[in-house]
Amino acid sequence: MDAIWLGGAEWLAVLRIGLGLWWLESWRHKDKKAWFESGAGIGWAADVAAKHRWGAVRSGFAAVVQPRPRLMAYVVVYAELSLGLGLVLGFLTPVALAGGLLLNLLYLVLMIHDWAEQGQNSMMALISAVGLGAMAWQTWSLDSALGWFR
Repeated sequence: MDAIWLGGAEWLAVLRIGLGLWWLESWRHKDKKAWFESGAGIGWAADVAAKHRWGAVRSGFAAVVQPRPRLMAYVVVYAELSLGLGLVLGFLTPVALAGGLLLNLLYLVLMIHDWAEQGQNSMMALISAVGLGAMAWQTWSLDSALGWFR
């Protein structure tokens, strides 16, 4: 593969790190107090899910998320932090890429009517899929330094 400035593996590392920074920004801009104490994030998502046109989304959210709003708030917030750190550092990168892909697909399905969210989540999911397929942990990563996931 020919590339400008960097090799293909280095550009994949740049893409992986950029995706990690995107996850870290998603974590950073959340009002943690509102998410954890008043349930603002899960409350907003519950409102979106209640109006969803797909019954599976409404019933799935009601069964899994709504009974545990505080736990789910922690899961969402700390999943985003973990994904960001894992991708930036290249630590357990395949796990972070697969987890990010899954979380983005869940967000995409929940927010299927919001074009802005569809764009963000579909692009993040695409980057995760490319990172998995191209093994983006081969360069500039702790996984590479430790000899993991060859």
